[in-house]
Amino acid sequence: MTDQTSDQTSGHADDMLARDRLPGEDRVDASLRPRHLDEFVGQPRIRRQLDLVIRGAIQRDLPVDHVLLSGPPGLGKTSLAAIVATEVGAILRTTSGPALERPGDLAAILTNLEAGDVLFVDEIHRMSRPVEEVLYPAMEDFQLDIIVGKGPAARSIRIELPRFTLIGATTRSGLIATPLRDRFGFSAHLDYYDTADLQSIVTRSAGVLGIPVSDDGASEIARRSRGTPRIANRLLRRVRDYAEVEANGTVDATTAQRALAIFDVDEIGLDRLDRRILEAIVGRFDSGPVGLATLATSVGEEADTVEDVVEPFLLQLGFIQRTPRGRIATAAGRRHVGQASDDSTLFDPTG
Repeated sequence: MTDQTSDQTSGHADDMLARDRLPGEDRVDASLRPRHLDEFVGQPRIRRQLDLVIRGAIQRDLPVDHVLLSGPPGLGKTSLAAIVATEVGAILRTTSGPALERPGDLAAILTNLEAGDVLFVDEIHRMSRPVEEVLYPAMEDFQLDIIVGKGPAARSIRIELPRFTLIGATTRSGLIATPLRDRFGFSAHLDYYDTADLQSIVTRSAGVLGIPVSDDGASEIARRSRGTPRIANRLLRRVRDYAEVEANGTVDATTAQRALAIFDVDEIGLDRLDRRILEAIVGRFDSGPVGLATLATSVGEEADTVEDVVEPFLLQLGFIQRTPRGRIATAAGRRHVGQASDDSTLFDPTG
């Protein structure tokens, strides 16, 4: 390639890698992420497995095998990818499935990798099939096949790639094609966190942010965090706002309860959208069954948001069920809509 073409390719790769970087609170989220495996709270089975994978690769002086991380949003998939890179002293390069619109987008990134780099692809299930097929030889043989020209004059050029580690993250593991799944050397599914682990995360994050927090205040936030560290950290920041503006600056249980009431987070962590979905099934559709598209339209949300963000927690609580005919509300879900303050009838998913 000419220098100009190389510069253009490099610049395009940087664009692909940087497309999803956002300012503001995303930077705060990044500051709260653990940097080493021993700082990562929760998921003990995965921590143990990943530790063996990392240490084995270091002893062999080879890059870590390709890793597939699946699970609901906010459980630590991005953090684990960054930890892998840190533990082996590699550079982390980040992109996402939707950002890789054409095979050339992926090729531009792959040809700019250095030996040992870690490439993190978020929402890997949303890559198109042509892009995915470019990835197969790159993962398996560290080679890239590029078609030059069109028609009878077209020819294939094979480019050798440096050995790298691909870490894919997905919230929809069932949408990962089998040929792609089989090329990952290690796969792990992250589960929701229990209250004790979330309380430890809230306490750690409060220390990083300089927020005075009592044990009962951290516990109150953890209990309403839907088993998800990302939500726990977000609620901590909102409670901090209330504590600093309308209280004495310290996050205790009473302050947390008052703050979360203002921000429409109820006793078990349901927010306004969760309750709208549940109330729509119970009230508007007589407890169901109701189809996903109809349900999403009735509350003015995208179907993907309902399915990927709202439904997993409602299902875990036992408030709704998915049936071949659609979503239905359970007796527990109906009780929560009618008696939202009666904790004795509710199942606590975090134990």
